[in-house]
Amino acid sequence: MKVRTDFFAGFTGDKEALGRGMKACEDMLAVNPKHAQALVWHGGGVLYQASGAFQTGDQTKGRELWARGLQEMQTAVDLDPGNVAVRIPRGAVLLTATRYMPTLDMARPLIEKGLSDYERTYELQKPFFQNLGTHPRGELLFGLAEGYSRLGDAEKARGYFEQIRDELPDTAYARRANLWMETRSLPLNQTGCVGCHAGK
Repeated sequence: MKVRTDFFAGFTGDKEALGRGMKACEDMLAVNPKHAQALVWHGGGVLYQASGAFQTGDQTKGRELWARGLQEMQTAVDLDPGNVAVRIPRGAVLLTATRYMPTLDMARPLIEKGLSDYERTYELQKPFFQNLGTHPRGELLFGLAEGYSRLGDAEKARGYFEQIRDELPDTAYARRANLWMETRSLPLNQTGCVGCHAGK
């Protein structure tokens, strides 16, 4: 589905783009309720709407949307667990959303779920991983490294950060890896997506 650009723009505050993405998914789901890609993106959009409700103080609506968004994304993965076009969106949404949760106890199960999506994606892409571009490789490896770092698994995090330094030298990902190696942590402004749809 060609909704990725709209959703990434929507997640950075472009309401019109988010509306386009949501409508495209809803139109597809009206035709095929089991369209996993449409469902996972729509679930991510619902999760974003939940964060907006929480920010305005509507806790009840926020909780309802949050639960619905998580369920839609889980259903999508259950429908097509071997599809990286389903796994990556959920993993990216969960690993990003959990950075803003107040406690690790709240975030942990969702970080673990996001990491499982990225681990499965890496497993599926391993035969041709080196042929992928810098951005998809960097985002996947960085997501794994940073996610394990937040869980306190420094050994796993270090392994992925070292892989980034070895395979993606002279990139923003390698610079972040070097910073983590020095400090064992990263500031929030060094954890977002490196690419055309988000700030570096």
